Amino acid sequence: MNRQRRSQLCEELRDRAQRWSRLADTHGTPLLVLEPHRVARRFRRLEQALPGFGLHYAVKALPHPIVLTTIAICGGGFDVATRAEVDLIAALGLPMHRCIFTHPIKKPADIDHAYAAGVRTFVVENLAEAQKFCGRSPDIEILVRLAFRNPGAKSDLSTKFGIESAEAELLVKQVIATGVRFAGFSFHVGSQTCSPGPYRDALLRTLELVGRLRDTFGVPTRVIDIGGGFPVGYREREPSIDLVAAAVDEALGGMRGEFTLLAEPGRFLAADCMTLLTSVVGTAVRAGRVWHYLDDGVYGSYSNVTTEDVHPPILGLKELTGQHGCLEPVTLAGPTCDSADVVAHDYPMPALNVGDVLVSPMMGAYTSVTSSRFNGLPATPIVMG
Repeated sequence: MNRQRRSQLCEELRDRAQRWSRLADTHGTPLLVLEPHRVARRFRRLEQALPGFGLHYAVKALPHPIVLTTIAICGGGFDVATRAEVDLIAALGLPMHRCIFTHPIKKPADIDHAYAAGVRTFVVENLAEAQKFCGRSPDIEILVRLAFRNPGAKSDLSTKFGIESAEAELLVKQVIATGVRFAGFSFHVGSQTCSPGPYRDALLRTLELVGRLRDTFGVPTRVIDIGGGFPVGYREREPSIDLVAAAVDEALGGMRGEFTLLAEPGRFLAADCMTLLTSVVGTAVRAGRVWHYLDDGVYGSYSNVTTEDVHPPILGLKELTGQHGCLEPVTLAGPTCDSADVVAHDYPMPALNVGDVLVSPMMGAYTSVTSSRFNGLPATPIVMG
C-alpha cells in the first residue's frame, strides 16, 4: 500500500475511529464491525452503473442475515449455490423467486430441494448436468455457463467451470431436448480482474454465439448473465465500476433492450460493509526485524490472504487520530501455533505496543466465511457498528 493510498484511507476512516475504539473496549478483539447501510449504498451505486440489470447477490460472499435482508429491501435477488444457502434465504422469509441457482455442478437432490423451495432458474455447463433435468417441470429455466479464461484475475473461475463457446451450441440443443426451457447464457470473467476488457470481450463473444443460435437453429436467447467479480480496491486502487459499465455498454450497443440482463455481485456489495478490529498480543524481534502477533490471522478473518491472495489494508487505530510517528516495516502474524499464520511481511506500521488496536477495512467479503476453527480459536464475533 503506497503512502498516498494510506493517507486517503486514514482520511476516509477518521470519523469512525472513536466509535471503533468504544466497540473494542466494550466487546474486546478480534471483532468484525458490520455496517449494513454500506451494502445498500453499494447496491444503489451498482444499479446506477448497470441500469436495467437484475442484481443477484452472491450469498457465499457474506451470508449474514442482516446483509441478506438489506439486499432484499433494496430490491435485489440472490445467487445461491448450495442447499444451505437456499434454506437460509427461505428461513429469513426472503423472496425465493428472486433466486438463481448458479452452481454448474450439483446433485439431483439439490435440484429437487431448490425447486421445492421456489427456485426456477438453474445453470448447467456440460451434458451430464443437462441430463439431470430430463423429465423435470417445464417451468424450469436453464442458463448455459460459458468459459472465458482470464489469467489476469485473482480467481480465474473459468479454469474450473464453463463450456467453450464453440461447444455451447450442441449443449443448448441437449438442454432443449430435456424438456426444460433454455433461457440464455451466463459467464464469470474472474474475481478482482485488473481490467474491464474481459467483460467487453466475453459479452462480444456471447453475442456472436447468440447470433449463430438464432440464425442457424432458430433458437432465441432471452437472458445474459455477466456474473460478478467486479473489482474493489484493497491496498491499491482497482478499475472503477464505471469503467466496467462502459465496457459492458460498448459490447451491448443497441442490443441492450433485446435481453433480460443479470449480474451476480458479491464482493462489490459486501467488501466495505465490515471492518476488522484486531489487537497486538505480543511483540518480538526475529533476525533483526520486529514481529507483532495479533489476535486474528489467516486461519480467521484474514483467511482471504491465503485463499484468494487478497491483501486488505491494515492501519493502526492511532493513525486515524493522528497519534503516531514514522512508519517502519514489520511482520504481522496471527495467533495460531502455525508458521504459515502470517498476515503481512515488511508491512509499514507505526510503533505498536501490546494492546494496541489495528484496523482493517474492506473485510466484508470472503473473510469470516472462509475462516476455520484451527487451534480451537472461536469465530471472530460480528457486531453492528
